[in-house]
Order: sequence, then structure tokens, then C-alpha cells
Amino acid sequence: MPRLRLVTFNIAHGRGLTPIQGFTSARKLRLNLRKISALLGRLAPDVVAMQEVDECSRWSGNFDHLDYLRVHGSFPHSVFGINNRRTGLFNLCYGNALLSRHTITYAETVVFGRGSVGEKGFLFAEIDIGGCCVPVVNLHLHFGSRAQRLRQIDRLLAWLRDQHRLRGKGWTVAPIVCGDFNTPSTGDDATASLFSHLLDYGDYELHPLLMPTFPSPMPRRALDFVFLPAGCKLVSCEVVKSMLSDHRPVFVEVEIG
Repeated sequence: MPRLRLVTFNIAHGRGLTPIQGFTSARKLRLNLRKISALLGRLAPDVVAMQEVDECSRWSGNFDHLDYLRVHGSFPHSVFGINNRRTGLFNLCYGNALLSRHTITYAETVVFGRGSVGEKGFLFAEIDIGGCCVPVVNLHLHFGSRAQRLRQIDRLLAWLRDQHRLRGKGWTVAPIVCGDFNTPSTGDDATASLFSHLLDYGDYELHPLLMPTFPSPMPRRALDFVFLPAGCKLVSCEVVKSMLSDHRPVFVEVEIG
């Protein structure tokens, strides 16, 4: 039975704990990204789902952070899901991304709006793990508006229904959904809404439970989650103690049935 070791991590544009974007030198950005690579080396994940990853942005050194992490982490496969693009003097290009030790056979990006900065979205990928086609959704929701988060969840669910109809016969399991939800699992908000609707695809489990991930020095809020479908049996789950971003990474290991 193949296993999948998955990390979801909002890397905060590589700035570490610096509170204001753009105040970190390119040298310090590279140093922090190398520390993230070293952390991933210790965790040894098969797949890393990251949010707030920069491709080429002035405020984060004007270099490709995903490629830097891919090279230093020795990941053979990667895919970018750009949510924000702005050209000109203050150029920006960033979004969600995946690193993988397994072949990514298909990928698609959905952006929720048209903003050039602060826009959210999700990256969908199908990954071949030991002959199993495992679909993964890497999601980042709006940070300040419950109404927008709920609309974004509706958009994701409608898109997944279409994909399930078009591509679902090739999936070994229903999609794993992970990322930065910018809301806890309790209460009437996006995480709880998504959980209730994912049950349409069978039994889902939400991890971690009662383990805060933000802010990383002294976490008080649980914002980062992994939704596991039936057919993914949890082996272990950990919120990793780390101060390389304002979020702590979530690490799960599962058996794929």
C-alpha cells in the first residue's frame, strides 16, 4: 500500500518573521529559503503544498522562489499556480505552488478574482504515487472577509464537481484538500462549510484538530489544514515547530488504499 508524506506550508513570500513585506534583503530571503529547504529535508515529504510563493516579485528579491526551493530541496517536480501578476516598476508575481518527488501528471490553476495583489485561488494537481492517481488541491482563502471565503468555497466545490465528472474515473481517491484557510475549523465559516460539502464525496477527515498554526512564535489560531478522503488512512499528523514563516507547517503521512 503506497504512502504519501504531505506538507502544507504558507511560506510568507520567504520573508520569515519580518512583519512588513519588502523589508528583507535578497540575501536574507535566500538564507531563509535554504532553511526551509533544510526543514523539508528533515521531514522528507513526498509532496509540499505551499502558499505565498513568489515567482519574480520586487518585494521579495526578484527571483524564482519555487525553483530555488526545488533545487536546494532536490525535488524533481514542481508546478506554480500564479494568483497575482503585476508588471512595471513594482512588479509582482506570486501564488500557490507544489513540490513533488512523484510525477505531476496534470495541473490547473483557478484564481478567484482579478486583483493584481492579494488575490487568492487554488492549484489542482494529479500526482502519480506508485501507480495511484492522487488528486491534490492546494488552497488559499481570503484573509479578511468571511463572505468572500464562503464564495470562494462555493467556487471550489462547483469546480470539483465538474472535475469529478470529467476526470474522476481516473482518481484512486477523492481529492486531498489542503492549504491556508484563514479561518478555524469551528464556527460558521469556510473550513466548516467545506468539510460538510466534502462529505458528498464520502467520509473525509480534517487534520490537525485543536493544534494552532498561527502565528508561528506562539500559535493561537488554527488556520492550516489537510482534508483527507476515504482511502487515505492517517498514519501521523504534526504541526511542525518552526519560525521560518508566520505560519507553522502541517505534516501528515497517509496510506493510500
